[in-house]
Amino acid sequence: MAFEGLSERLQAVLGKLRGKGKVTEADVKAAMREVRLALLEADVNFKVVKEFIDRVRERAVGQEVLKSLTPGQQVIKVVNEELTRLMGGEQSKLTFSPSPPTVIMMVGLQGAGKTTTAGKLALHLKKQNRRPMLVAGDVYRPAAIRQLEVLGQQIDVPVFSLGDKESPVRIAEEGVKRAREEGCDTVLIDTAGRLHVDDAMMEELASIKESVNPREILLVVDAMTGQDAVNVAEQFHNRLGLTGVVLTKLDGDTRGGAALSVRAVTGCPIKFVGTGEKMNALEPFHPDRMASRILGMGDVLTLIEKAQAAVDEERARELERKMRTQQFTFDDFLEQLQQVRNMGPLDEILGMIPGLSQAKELKNLQVDEKQLSRVEAIIRSMTPQEKQHPEILNASRRRRIARGSGTSIQEVNRLIKQFENMKKMMKQLSTQGKGGKKKWRRGGFPFPFR
Repeated sequence: MAFEGLSERLQAVLGKLRGKGKVTEADVKAAMREVRLALLEADVNFKVVKEFIDRVRERAVGQEVLKSLTPGQQVIKVVNEELTRLMGGEQSKLTFSPSPPTVIMMVGLQGAGKTTTAGKLALHLKKQNRRPMLVAGDVYRPAAIRQLEVLGQQIDVPVFSLGDKESPVRIAEEGVKRAREEGCDTVLIDTAGRLHVDDAMMEELASIKESVNPREILLVVDAMTGQDAVNVAEQFHNRLGLTGVVLTKLDGDTRGGAALSVRAVTGCPIKFVGTGEKMNALEPFHPDRMASRILGMGDVLTLIEKAQAAVDEERARELERKMRTQQFTFDDFLEQLQQVRNMGPLDEILGMIPGLSQAKELKNLQVDEKQLSRVEAIIRSMTPQEKQHPEILNASRRRRIARGSGTSIQEVNRLIKQFENMKKMMKQLSTQGKGGKKKWRRGGFPFPFR
């Protein structure tokens, strides 16, 4: 995951200050040296690192921090606030034209994920009750138009194309005209990229900009390119006047320096980040939430938003009633499992829970996503009667389920045992009062922890 190395380093450094009853100026300077190294290793722009360290040190050695009752916590608070400020301070949202359609122009180098991001953004806007249209303006890359058409079919969004023989400027103009005729209020134009920034590409993009007057010009950059992503953003901004940046592949093994540098170097806000390959894996960028994640403070608001998007409220109340009344079945459990998976990778979800990444007993906890698929396969290999009445699962039935799911009898037995334990705990929790102190035992819930 992005920021994993940086997050561990910063948490280790600041953890030394957290428990100190008294923090001296020498302690702060020593900590800042380690923070500087951590940021540079994360590929953050060296000028940005210098300015960041200077601001933190200036605030951290002030009287209100060193003389406070909890100086270690105050230093962490300063680092959190400065990290947030570094990444933009507050969320930068898309702006929409007062008279539709709003034109959004997607630009970037080839291979950054521009076409896929256009589709993801269209789906994001559709969920906000807008009516987007995708315009296939990349006439150079083989199959670019077809790729956009396939994405449009997947998310049920119209795609406008004139083939690969027309000029991109005319395609953009006709696309906006068609969107207006069909009542679409947002137009996303997928433009061509190159392997590097060149004059021919920039001239073409400038012509499209002049012809359709886009409200937003979003640069799509691959976070895994590291510091070079910032250099690309700077060049595009100087030529086109970007309104925002979309960082893709932030779920990959990237050091995260681009996310921490791009706003400070270019002045362009990061508006969205790509967090996976699925079409719903695009998140609005919140600097304060990202800073909290990096420092191991969790991200409860994003977790809540993901849960609200994945879980039907009425169905959740029905499942709660079933749990309380001991009517919870394997069908219900499978439904819950799928809702959790829809929220995203489990290790990412766990990282949003405050303090979890810092808990010593959970530090080396690994989440096996494949085990979720095995659990799902076991449940799907059961008959409807067996899902409703697990008590009938005798030895021969369990052998049949193991064969059908491609798992072992031991795995089937383990899942059934965990399911029974979970039902018992649900019963205990439903009968105890608010002041009850019974705890959940690890292993009682059939999650893929190892």
